[in-house]
Amino acid sequence: MTASTSLRPLGVTGLSVSPVTLGGAPLGSMPENFGHEVAEADGIAIVQEVLRSGIRTIDTSNGYSDGRSEERIGKAIAASGGLPDDVLVITKTDQRDGDYSGERVRRSIAESSERLGIAPLPLVHLHDPEFHDFEAMTAPGGAVDALVRAKERGEVGHIGLAGGDVRVMRRYLDLGVFEVLLVHNRWTLVDRSAGPLLDRAAELGMGVVNAAVLGGGILADESGRKTDYGYRPASAETLDAIARMREVCRRWDTTLAAAALRFSTRDDRFASTIVGISRPERIPQTLDAAALDRPQEFWDELERLLPSPATWLDAD
Repeated sequence: MTASTSLRPLGVTGLSVSPVTLGGAPLGSMPENFGHEVAEADGIAIVQEVLRSGIRTIDTSNGYSDGRSEERIGKAIAASGGLPDDVLVITKTDQRDGDYSGERVRRSIAESSERLGIAPLPLVHLHDPEFHDFEAMTAPGGAVDALVRAKERGEVGHIGLAGGDVRVMRRYLDLGVFEVLLVHNRWTLVDRSAGPLLDRAAELGMGVVNAAVLGGGILADESGRKTDYGYRPASAETLDAIARMREVCRRWDTTLAAAALRFSTRDDRFASTIVGISRPERIPQTLDAAALDRPQEFWDELERLLPSPATWLDAD
């Protein structure tokens, strides 16, 4: 096995994570998001290769490809003789057919545990609650309550919050029950929407994980043909900034994708950065990008090209 990347504490949970986390969304095959199919054997092989790499953290979700991501991770763990002691697998609860009730959360946890072959689950996030009514989600017996009770029963070690819209996420953070925050698309080279949310998480002593640092793929597109950022059409200002950043990276003999990943891993507020990997050969490339060595002058150039706050996903 390749020597493990040095682990970092995840807030005050007592859990440790590697600077890069394998994002499990592509593993179950989501061609509508990632542009190509991933066969079951390939998804299992990717996880097995990750278990031999410096990546020691895996992130998935109950709803990724209707559970196929978790199934393939579980099969890879079993085929590898079990989960290495230093590897952490994180998952998330998900609604089903619009149902995000307390009972659905309980079933989601049970389904994830069975698929992954892990009990208790060390960390489970409440996933994308912003698409559901806050009052219903936080009512006694509701989704949040069910997740808290699962922790109290020992079915879950720790609970976290994973979502997008930072204004809604702030309401959930203020409940004071979550230990870890996962943000996506909101702290990248071209969007800093999550700034106030990150400040609040720091006040609460939460562990923080950053995801979707490529903005849904646009920051990895060297052709310049992609025009969506964070699953929405990007503004003309954002597209222009990305094009200019791409040229800066070429002058500094690197890629925009590598810079986008390193932008996150060099930020001490993030215990780990989640990166979706759908081909084994991308594992060493990802680890190299996460440790990209460029002087401050390079980062200053990119920072001067940051689009205005009016273009960010959660602009007021």
